[in-house]
Amino acid sequence: MNKRTRRDFLKTSGLIGTALASSLLHPVKAAPKNVLSLDRMGVLVDTTVCVGCRSCEWACKVAHGRPTPPLPAYEDRSVYQNTRRPNQDAVTIVNEYHQEEGSGPAVYAKVQCMHCDHPSCVSACIVGAFTKEENGSVVWDTNKCIGCRYCMVACPFQIPAFEFGEALRPDIVKCDFCYSRTQEGRLPACVEVCPVEALTYGPRTELIKVARERIRRAPEKYVHRLYGEYEAGGTAWMYLAGRDFASLGFPDVGTHPMPGASESIQHGIFAYFVPPVLLYALLGGVMWITRHRKETDQKEFK
Repeated sequence: MNKRTRRDFLKTSGLIGTALASSLLHPVKAAPKNVLSLDRMGVLVDTTVCVGCRSCEWACKVAHGRPTPPLPAYEDRSVYQNTRRPNQDAVTIVNEYHQEEGSGPAVYAKVQCMHCDHPSCVSACIVGAFTKEENGSVVWDTNKCIGCRYCMVACPFQIPAFEFGEALRPDIVKCDFCYSRTQEGRLPACVEVCPVEALTYGPRTELIKVARERIRRAPEKYVHRLYGEYEAGGTAWMYLAGRDFASLGFPDVGTHPMPGASESIQHGIFAYFVPPVLLYALLGGVMWITRHRKETDQKEFK
């Protein structure tokens, strides 16, 4: 190795070492905030009351400044021909389910982020863009998001969507539990607009009591189960129904919190992580040194 190659090697190594040391001395905290308050809020959805008017879909878009047609346009029932999922254009939707063999009226079920007590999206996010707030909301900071979409893979309810059509600044999109509204003491938009009061907003512990009392008073009307009380370790949104939840599109996610061991492992790694740009710089430096050495060796051999 000649003097110039040796000098370049030491210079590059020094820069890489300085960058790594700086990263370790000034760590980037990726661990998320995950507050599980006893006073956290929730919503009780009574599917036996919902009439499928889709006013909640309209109110959600209006509250979040999303383009939407006038409310009368939501009277179109043709959307019920296909089962839908929340997407980048609609973070809450309503699906229609018919009784077996056409007996009895249709049942309607609203779908949105469940705002889990132990959110897998919070656990999966390597940069701490997702947080579980004290009031029960699971929200995200789009300025921290790096677009890895791990949250989409991790969610047992298949909720987070990605704006693939946005070339310059795509975002992860999902229901934020109307966080800005509730911080001002207002109701979530969907709860406020519901004309039949199928949605009840309040402290989660109180909603569980309300649900159990409804089942006690009308045991023939309801399945004796509150979906979301224990599912995935508990969720802020909970449902009453008059028929099996599986027949209404609700997934069987078990009762254990979704994050499990992945949370401690992943955030243990990324709590003091080396930023991706620095890793690329390190790898690029090693590749440059290796290539330059080969070229120099070949010249000296000749």
